[in-house]
Formats: sequence, structure tokens, C-alpha cells
Amino acid sequence: MPGNITWPSPRAGPADDLLLFRLLMAISREIQGLLAKEQFDSIEDHWLARAGEAPEDLDYFVGVARALVGTGEDGRARFLLGMLDAELIGAGRWPIRLKLLERAGSLLFPTPEEQHTEILACLRGSYGTSPGFEGFLQAVRLDKAPQDLPKTWEKVERFLSLIPFDVGSVVWMEGKGAGRVTEVNLGLDSLKIDFEKHKGLTVGFRAAAKLLLPLSPGHVLRRKMEDKAGLVALAEQSPPELLRLVIESYGRPLAAGEVRTALEGVVSESRWTTFWAAARKHPQVVADNKTRQAYTWVASSADAHETLWRRFELAGPRERLSLYRKEGDRDPTFGQRMATALAEWASEQADQEPGIAFEIWFALERGGRLPADADFGPEQLLGAAAEPVTALRGIEDRATKERAYGLTRDLRADWQAIFVGMLSREDDPKMLDLLAESLLPTHSVEFWRFIDGVLGQPHKNPPAFAWVAERAHRDETFRARNPLRLLQQLFAVLVDGRFTPLRPRLLPLLESGSTAPRTLAHLSVDHALQAEEAIQRAAGLEAYQRDALTTALHLRFPQLRAVEDEVIYSTPEAIAARREELRALVQEDLPQNRKAIEEARAMGDLRENFEYKSARQRHEYLSSRQAKLERELTLARPLDPARIDASEVRIGTRVTLAAGGQERVITILGPWDSKPEEDVLAYESELAQSLIGKKVGDPAPIGGIPYRVEAITPWR
Repeated sequence: MPGNITWPSPRAGPADDLLLFRLLMAISREIQGLLAKEQFDSIEDHWLARAGEAPEDLDYFVGVARALVGTGEDGRARFLLGMLDAELIGAGRWPIRLKLLERAGSLLFPTPEEQHTEILACLRGSYGTSPGFEGFLQAVRLDKAPQDLPKTWEKVERFLSLIPFDVGSVVWMEGKGAGRVTEVNLGLDSLKIDFEKHKGLTVGFRAAAKLLLPLSPGHVLRRKMEDKAGLVALAEQSPPELLRLVIESYGRPLAAGEVRTALEGVVSESRWTTFWAAARKHPQVVADNKTRQAYTWVASSADAHETLWRRFELAGPRERLSLYRKEGDRDPTFGQRMATALAEWASEQADQEPGIAFEIWFALERGGRLPADADFGPEQLLGAAAEPVTALRGIEDRATKERAYGLTRDLRADWQAIFVGMLSREDDPKMLDLLAESLLPTHSVEFWRFIDGVLGQPHKNPPAFAWVAERAHRDETFRARNPLRLLQQLFAVLVDGRFTPLRPRLLPLLESGSTAPRTLAHLSVDHALQAEEAIQRAAGLEAYQRDALTTALHLRFPQLRAVEDEVIYSTPEAIAARREELRALVQEDLPQNRKAIEEARAMGDLRENFEYKSARQRHEYLSSRQAKLERELTLARPLDPARIDASEVRIGTRVTLAAGGQERVITILGPWDSKPEEDVLAYESELAQSLIGKKVGDPAPIGGIPYRVEAITPWR
């Protein structure tokens, strides 16, 4: 029936349904109407006009051609496609013609052999001058089986994946940078590439498409390899132009770090800050803040403003303020447009969001764009507010908050009470310093009560504890407030997961000249012993830190080392066993015990809680054992049998004793190796002491038996 279109479907499946849908959508309602009315001459006019405007619009051309076939106009469809094909050939647009053959080759050329010939003609037109063209054709066997069209197209795909890596091509590889293909080995299916620091690197054909990225002649990485001096000159003369080149080379928004990596060797470290400041301020550079700071180059300044404004309209208030701070000076008119919108929002939402409203006031005032009738200034948000703490807590920008505190002092008689209330709410060290300097002269009682609470329960306010510990480094008053508690808590929080984000700030406080060693000077003699125990038990301390703190404590309190510790000699195996016991205790037993304490604590009244008391007793035992092991291991010295002098009986020797027909072998080792039942004695034992110093031939009576030393050897 005329007007009905039957779409040919040589293959069935979801992919073909999607293709047919795309083709149908590519045909306008006007063309569909002309098809229904069989006005084919008008369709030809449309076709010719479209071919002149956009010959690459294959969805349109293939869609119309198949629609014509569906209405019985096969000859007309073939004629029109032939005209398009001839135009593409004449213009040398071989890649587009290859796609046309893939999608409508059967309408143009009836047999697979003819299509195969035309496919080769397209490839030759595109890549015939490439030195490896013929070799790649043979490598993928494109000259074989021309009648198997599906196989031909698979070979074409393979050929197109290899030809970009012909001899002379410039490629990029992760970790290697840019390099040039110097050899194609068809026999081994591999390439050789010379990179700057890796010459003659071999890459197989199959891996090439995954590992190598072909670089076009204008790509910045290729130009860096071929004309670095030109890029260096461009960086000096026009930073924005070099940034445009980098962004367009990658074809996507780039973060500052990616730009810096791309320009390594072009822009020096010392010049980077100056270069980047000049480049990113260009009117056509737009920053995207959604996930990370990424930069795009747009067609014009007007396009940049429109892009930013669309982003501004879709953003929340804080992101809008961020955009204004970064882009407000891009253009006076554009900056005023954003300022007006921010002022309107702040005026409407100041009661609900006083913190960000104040930030907007501060930003607009500093930029000279604050409306004369603004009703969301300091007087309203801080001076007359019933709860000015709400505004102060809502301010995130440090400079703005510092200004807000200063204005609070100027506007309110009760500012000290407000500052006291903010102590437990602040987490910025600089703001806590500001509060401390403001409150100490007049409200020291309230201030030190806050400090004592932080030292007593650091986990309730980790940022405040980190600030107290840092402040103690430079402020003796803080070190002297409660030195033992400060040290104990500083060691304890090192293994508390709640303090993990603060560890980079806390760890330096253990080093020489910082908070921990300087606090030792404020301890009393009684507290010094407790401090030493805390140092030995601190699981978060490195061995060198523990030794340094212990030494500093002993220098301050010599009485702690009145009884000198003796070295413990032992075999390496016994020392390793002690270390393993300590590891299991710290990593397994103590964590399990802490968990048991928490579980028991949750059961109720601790006074009648047997499980809790038992767990606490176990904790005391484990902690004591940990301290003892750590102490002993610092004193342990391994025995080396290769260095034992066996000229006389000493620690680490095996002594053979003889008396008549009797013989006894005694080994003298450390207390950790003692096995009296096997005649392995600790050097501290009475019998071992009676033997030490004797030589071969010396008498050594034991238990009334007149032994003599028969032989002395290292214990193994």
C-alpha cells in the first residue's frame, strides 16, 4: 500500500532495533510526510541540500535511503547514495566513506567482492602513504576471503587499531611518556618504540591498543617531544594560549595537577605559580567545582560567562559564594550580577542561615559590591541577635570568622560569655588561639576549666585536645597546668581511632624540643615514676621515641635510675619468642580485653559487676606484663656463637666435665633459655657462677664429685 514504509532488517536483535530507531529519528517529520505522499522529487531536493551542508550525517542519508527501499524505491535510493559516495570520493573524505560502506554498502554495491574492493580503496585513500600500509594489510589478512563480508569488517577493525602505530608515529605510554615508533616487526607482531629514557621498548600488536595512545601532530605531549623550546617560549609569551593547547589536546576538563604534569620540563617549578596564575585567569577559562577543580577552555568570554552563570543558578548558597570569590573579578558586569543574586538570597535567608549570610556580607563588602540597603550585616546577625553563636558556628571561612569575632567584641557587652560558649564549638587552632588570648585576662577560671575538661576526656573534643597539645609546645602555662595528665593522654590518643585524622599534628609533638619532652620538666618526683610507666606502656611510640623520652626523664630525675639495669644476654630464638609474646599481647590480648571491659561496662552497675572487675584485673596484669616485656627487650643482647671466646667458661659456652668414668655437659646461657632439667643453666644461677672463668683442666667439683673441665666450646 503506497505510503507504508517497510524497514528491511537483514539481522534481528536488540542492536538492529536500536539502529532502526536512530535512523527513523534522523528523518524529519517533513521527510516522512513526503514519503507518505510519494513526493520523491522533493525528497531528492532535501537530500542534495543536506549533502551540501553535512555529508557526514550518515544517520540521515542511510535512514532516507532505507525508507526509500521500504517504499519500493530501491533504484532511487541507490542513485542518491551513489551521488553521495561520488562526492565523498571527490572530496577525499575516506573515513566517512568507509562508514557509509559499512552501513549501506549492500545498497551501493550488490556483491561482497565489490564491497571488499571499495573498502580497500577507502583504506588506501586514508592510509596509502603510510610506510607500513601494505604490511598491516597483510598482517590482518585483508587480502584474503573477499566474499566473507562480516570477516572483512572484523579485519578492517583490526587494521584500524594497528595503523596508528606505524613507523614514525608518536605515541604516549603510562610511566614512559611520549615516544616514537621506530620499527614494526610483522613476523613477531610487535613494535619497537624509543622513549626518552627507554630506547627500543617492545610492545606486541595485541597490547598496543591498550597500552599506547597515538598523539596527533598538535598534541602538547607530542610537541613537547618535537619542539620543547617552542613550548617554553609560548609559556613565557602567552600562558593562556599554552593552557588552551593542553586542554584541547586532552579534549576534556583538566585539574591543575594534570596540567602541571603535562607541562613538566616546559614550565619550571620556580615559574609554575606565576604561569598558572596568569593562565587560569583568562576570560575563556572556566573552572568546574563539582568533584574537583577542573578547567575547561570555552569558545569566547561570553560563553564562559554563560557557562558560569548556569552553574551559579544551579548551585547551593555556599557553592555560589565560592564561585563568586573565584570568578567575581572576571568581569565587572558579571561580578555584579552574581553579587546581586547573593545579596537577595542573604536578605531572605539570614534568619535561617546567619553564618553564610555573614560570609556573603563580608565578601560583598570587601569587593565593593555590598548594597547600600543591605539588612544582613553584623548589626543584625551579631549585634542584635538573640543567639549570635549560631552565626559564628555557621561561618567556615577563617578570615571571615576572625572578622566576626572582632565585630562581636565591638557590638556586644556580653562578648566574653559568647566566647566562652564558643570554646567547645571551635575546631580551628587559630580561632582557639584568638579565644584564648581574649579570655585569659578576664575569664581565666572559665578558660582553664575548659582546658581541664579537654585533658580529662580528650575523646569528647579531639580537635581541642590537639590544639591544647600544640599550644603546650610554645606556652609553658599549658605545659605546667597538668603535665602528667597531658603526657598520659598524648600517649593514649596515638592509638585511638577517633584521633586518626589528627595524627599528622600529634606525632611531631613527641619529638625532641616539642611538647612531650618539654613537659617532663614540670613533673614532680612522684609523677615522674608514673610518667616513666606511661612512656613504657605507650603502644603508639616508636622505640627511638621511647628511649629518648626515658633518657630525658632520667636526666631530669636521676633518682629513677639509682639501680642500674643489667643487660640480659639471650639466644636470638628466645628474644624472638619474647617479641612474639609482646606482639600477641599488644595486638590480640589487650584489644580483646578492652572489648571485654566495654561489654562488661554496658551490663550495668560497676560496683556489683563481677565481669567488669575481672576484666579490669586482667587489664592490669596485661599492662604490667607489657611494660615488663618492653623494658626487658630494651636490655636484651643476642648471643652470637661465632663470636664466643671458648678459652674459658663464659656465657654462651658448653662445658664438658669429666670425673673418672662419669661425664656431664652443662650449657650456660641467659635466664630466658634456662632448662635446668636439661643442664641448660642461666648464667645467674649459683652453679653457673661457680663455673664461669674456669679453663680446660681446672677442677670443678659438683655435689661431691671431683669433676674437671674436659672441654669448652660455643653452645652451638
